[in-house]
Amino acid sequence: MNAPLLRVEHVRKHFALTRGILFTRTLGYIKAVDDVSFEIRAGETLGLVGESGCGKTTTSRMILNLEEPTEGRVLLDGEPIHGLQGEARSAYRAKVQAVFQDPWSSLNPRMKVGRTIAEALIVNRWGDRAKIAARVRELLLQVGLRPEQAEQYPHEFSGGQRQRVALAAALASRPRLIVLDEPVSALDVSIRAQMMNLLKDIQAQDNVAYLLVAHDLATVRHMADHTVVMYLGKIVEQAPTASLFADVRHPYTKALFSAVLIARANQQDEEIVLQGEVPSPLNPPSGCRFHTRCPYVMPRCSQEEPPLRDVTPGHAVACHLY
Repeated sequence: MNAPLLRVEHVRKHFALTRGILFTRTLGYIKAVDDVSFEIRAGETLGLVGESGCGKTTTSRMILNLEEPTEGRVLLDGEPIHGLQGEARSAYRAKVQAVFQDPWSSLNPRMKVGRTIAEALIVNRWGDRAKIAARVRELLLQVGLRPEQAEQYPHEFSGGQRQRVALAAALASRPRLIVLDEPVSALDVSIRAQMMNLLKDIQAQDNVAYLLVAHDLATVRHMADHTVVMYLGKIVEQAPTASLFADVRHPYTKALFSAVLIARANQQDEEIVLQGEVPSPLNPPSGCRFHTRCPYVMPRCSQEEPPLRDVTPGHAVACHLY
């Protein structure tokens, strides 16, 4: 099997909570991400799912080199990405791109979309003006737009078309990995499938890898080869997507599936309604972080943190039930 393109190794990100301006003091640390490990191979999609505040976005920001981990490492092709400077940092940014939930926020309303797409090519000295213009036309066609639309402004496009423009801009530098942060959740249901199919087609053409950050399990099921489920900064379950959807193990994952009523063949799923709110990452519960809301809680759950271990080959769960 090929070596992983991206490895996330025991990464933690703790944010200091302080008070005061002149004489600041630290009140504690928000444990946004706490010992997370996974890997992504070229041409594959890894889905990262969980409730708001579970650490998905912070994890993706560390992979994009927008945040430094408190502990642990992120490696691309076996090389650590944090601490890069100058041209090495620019080269990494060309290899790892992002497409966000709201394309409007990533597009300059005063700039023609052709110029927006060309920005990465200009920064990375792709070539002369004619070569860059040819690449922009190629990208617009690749994402299902017309080359002449390069002369239009973002407000002249629909939401789905703006997302295609954002994807074209991300593809410009021929990245190895694209972080997709809720890429279809802001789109109408009627065009979500079109966008997902486009992303899969581009992946097949370019062998690009995706990190799909999402709360929509239907999107993850359609696109992801592997799925990682996070809760309060921790991975609670990870498996090949087909295996996960066929045999959910962790009580939290079961609750996520129950909430969206995902039908699975030959299974009579029980409805699970979680009680209470997600605890604060400033003061997470002892033992298993999910025990305060778990319908299957046992005495040991509040005392011992369950390790993430395989229950079947490749399907890992952090739960004392197993």
